[in-house]
This record gives sequence, C-alpha cells and structure tokens, in this order.
Amino acid sequence: MAPLALVAVFLAYSVPPYLTFDPAQSRVPAPAGFAAHYGFLVAHIAFGSVAIIGVILQIWPWLRRTHPVVHRRAGRVYVFAGAIPSALMAATIGAVSPFGPVVGTLDVVAALLWLGFTVAGWRAVRQRRFADHRKWMIRSFAMCMNTLMTRALSPVGFLLVMPRGGDKGTMILTAATVSAVLSVLSLLLLSQWWLDRKPKPASAR
Repeated sequence: MAPLALVAVFLAYSVPPYLTFDPAQSRVPAPAGFAAHYGFLVAHIAFGSVAIIGVILQIWPWLRRTHPVVHRRAGRVYVFAGAIPSALMAATIGAVSPFGPVVGTLDVVAALLWLGFTVAGWRAVRQRRFADHRKWMIRSFAMCMNTLMTRALSPVGFLLVMPRGGDKGTMILTAATVSAVLSVLSLLLLSQWWLDRKPKPASAR
C-alpha cells in the first residue's frame, strides 16, 4: 500500500489543470475534427480519479478484512462511478489519439480490457464466485494503472529512442509508443504472474 500512496501525488499534479475546464491547460493536444475531445478527456480524468482511489481501497487487505461492508460499497463506486465510465471515455479518446495509430490502438485495447475485466469481476461477485471475482478484479486493477504506468515509463521510452535521433516531434511520438507498449504488456504480465505465483506456507508468512 505504501508505494500506491504515491498515486495521490500523481493525482494532485495531473487533475487540477482540468478542474478549470480550460482547454488551453490540457496536457493532451486535441485532435483535428473532434470538437468534443476535451469534454471526453475531462470526463475520463474525473471518473478515472474516482476509479484509482476506489481500486486502491479495494485491494487494501485491512479494509477487506475488517470492514467488508465498506469494501462492497467502495466496490460499487469503483465499478459504476469509476471504471466503466472512465474506460468508455478512454476508448473514445483513444480512437482519435494525437500520438499516432499505435498508441491510439493500445489505448482502445487497454480501455476495452479494463471494461471487460471489471464487468467480469462484478458478475463473478454477484454470482458469489469469489475466487473468480478476485482474479478479474486484480486484472481490472492492472488496467486501471495503465495511464500511471505509461507516464512512469515515459523516461524509458525517451532513453530508448534518443540514440536514434530525429526531429523532436517524431521522437515524442516514438517515445509515447514505446512507453504505451511497455505499460500494457508489463501490467498484463505482472497481474498474471501475481495470480500464478505459489503462496508461501503459513509458517513462512
């Protein structure tokens, strides 16, 4: 939980410019021919902030263990006021991404995976399939972290493309593509590794 507390720093830095509803302060350039882009972006960020805070509460072992009612209620907020609307907004703006077709495709795929994992997890818990619920929600958590992971891997993307040189615009697009690919792949692999790992014996824990 301690590393995840750093997410609050990311939100404190990223969200305020969009609270002004001023497109000029957007950190994502608006694509040509899609006037509603900024509105979808602000909605994605608002719902996404709810989702990020909600999913961190959901994976907190102490909260699940000692306050199951809060866990269930926070889960509903995460699903219906966070993940589902934010994923739908992400798929929309990803389809017209100004960072190139590869990044746009990855954004759409990641958004649809997030949506699918979340709905599958919700259905599983409604059917009292708690083991399946845990698996799907871990995957949902992974895709919820995609935007943060992409930002965290951006320096890696620039380090990989800088030796190739080129103009600044091309380097930015290439670095964005590299960080987007690394983010989606690493999150999917890490979440599956977490699910497949063998638990330690009780004596070791």
